[in-house]
Order: sequence, then C-alpha cells, then structure tokens
Amino acid sequence: MAGAAGAFPAAADGGGCSVPPAEVEAVVADWVLELACCCLCRHFGKGRAAEFLRWKKVAQALISDLSKIPPHQKKTVYLCQLLIRIEKGQSLECHFENDQRISPLESALSFWTSLEKEEIKLEKLHEDIRHLIQIQIIAVYMENGYFKEAAEVLGRLFTDSESDKPLRVKLATVIRSKDPYVPLLQTFSYSRLISRMKDYIELFMKEKGPNFLIQAATKQVESEGLGAPALENKTVNVNENDRRNLETKQRSMKEEESITNPSPGDLKPTTIRPRSQWKRSTNRVLQSLDSSQNVEKRGDALTYVRRRQRWTSEEDWELKSGVKEFGVGNWAKILVHGNFKNRTSVMLKDRWRTLRKIEQG
Repeated sequence: MAGAAGAFPAAADGGGCSVPPAEVEAVVADWVLELACCCLCRHFGKGRAAEFLRWKKVAQALISDLSKIPPHQKKTVYLCQLLIRIEKGQSLECHFENDQRISPLESALSFWTSLEKEEIKLEKLHEDIRHLIQIQIIAVYMENGYFKEAAEVLGRLFTDSESDKPLRVKLATVIRSKDPYVPLLQTFSYSRLISRMKDYIELFMKEKGPNFLIQAATKQVESEGLGAPALENKTVNVNENDRRNLETKQRSMKEEESITNPSPGDLKPTTIRPRSQWKRSTNRVLQSLDSSQNVEKRGDALTYVRRRQRWTSEEDWELKSGVKEFGVGNWAKILVHGNFKNRTSVMLKDRWRTLRKIEQG
C-alpha cells in the first residue's frame, strides 16, 4: 500500500506544519463511532443478534476511550449505550454499573433520560419509551420472581412528583399482587418497548442522514465492479457435463417463467443473463408460486384465525394507538406500524367497529 511507511500525511511542500497524528486519529475515531452507531441501529431494528454483538464491541471500545464526550457526539454515545442495555434488558445476570442492584434496563433509563435532554421535539415518543422502560424494569424482576427487588427498584425509579404518581401507584399495586401477567405488564410489554425503540431509531437515522463511511465504501464497491455489470452478457466456457447441467437448469427456468410470461425470450445456453433479469424473473416466480400454493388454504386459514384467535388487550391498545396516529380508515398503515399477530387490515377494520360498539354501549 502506497505510503504505508508513514501512517499520516507528511508536511506540505513549502515547509508547512504536518497534521498532528492525535487529531487525525480523533477524526477517524469519530467517523468509526458514527458507523458503529449506524450499524447498531440497523441490526437492532432487524433483530440480528450476531451482527449487533460485533458492532457492540466496536462501539464500547471507542466509547471507553472517551475521557469526555464531545458535544456533537452526545446523542450518538447515549443511543449506543441505550441500545446495548435494552438488548440485554431481560437478563438480570448482566450488569453495566458498579452497583450490582442496577439492572440493564434501569441503566438504560439513565441514558434515555440523557437523550431526552438533547431533544425537544419528540415529547410523546419520549414519554412512551420512558414509561415502557420503567414498567419493564419492574416486569423483568417480577417475571423472575424477585418481588422484593421489584419493590425496592420502584422507590429508586420515581420521585414524589405528581406527574409520576399515577404510574407509581399502579406499579405498586401490581407488585403487591405478585402476578407478572396482569394486563398493565402485558400491554406495556418488552416487545412493545422494542417496537417503540425501532420507531425512535428510524427517526434518529433520518435526522442523521447517510453515513459518511458507508457512502464511501459503497462507491468503492461499485468502482471495483463487485456486482452484476461485470457479468452481463459474458460467455462461459464449460465442459460437456457442466453444459448439460446448465441446459437442464435453463429449461427449468423457462418452465418457471412460463407461469407468468406466456412468451419468454430465447435463452442462449452459454450466456449468463443480467442480474436485473434474474431478479425480476425470480420475483415473478416466487409471487406466482406463493399465490398458487396458498390460494386453496388461504380462505380456510383466515377463517380459522378470525374464528379462533382472540384479540388481546395489547392488540387493542395497538389498534387504538394506530387510529389515533394515522386516523380511521388507514388500516394498512396501522397494520405495518403496529405490533399485531397474524392480522390483516380487514381484521383491524372489523375489530375497530367492534370496539366502537362496545364503547357506545
């Protein structure tokens, strides 16, 4: 690699001062931390545990080297720490603080409070997530049978302010019941917390914009031709056995294409088609197969779901929240953004009608 002998640029011609290596390293670390945060957000949102763990180690190494968080990196650091703790939120054996009484979610709450101080325009989402973290701190203790610890943490979580009093009273009642399956804990569940965190991550990433290193890497990959363009219309030399296998596969492809394309173009036996054509063909075949394989049982399956699957209080809460946010009639959008189990937009519409009748008496 050119210039490997000197890790940093030499002084400019004319006797100018060289760039201090420490400052260069600081800029690079800044970029990598932003990349780590971006990757943590993406893998958290997709539920990719292994990839999340890999970038978690990167983020923790970079953050541990910060003697003081630069103002422009506060939100990035807080969010990394928050996601790392929420990802371990249901494990009471994991500790992030010197005080062993502090669970991962209680530690996460401190970083969420710090994030709230950096923002002023997401008050409703901030409040939802704060309450979900508080409730789940109690819920995790109760689910593990630690009712005494749940009562102790309740005293640490809430002040004597009037705004906190209603939730504090409800949680105190729940702890006394020693029942981790009461409606409050089921409605404001851990999965609901994860869902709302994904909403926040999406907004955070939009505000941040494209990541610099990812953009640079994407351009590098494209410039090296690591994709379909280099293979388009490229003739392949094969031996006789390979040729027969290739022809067999191509005949199969023609048969599959005929499902949705009555007059497909001829395929040259020794030519690889452009990736874009393969992708379109594959998508058409998969859609057609999905339709043909499920058309017979879809009606019975949906009927079974409607007849057998009871609506939970959590789903009702999701539906009401969705209507409040997107409006009556936007069932498809509510379905996508809500946490529903095997529901369709038609089911949402029917359930909303039922809920309205119940409310009207």
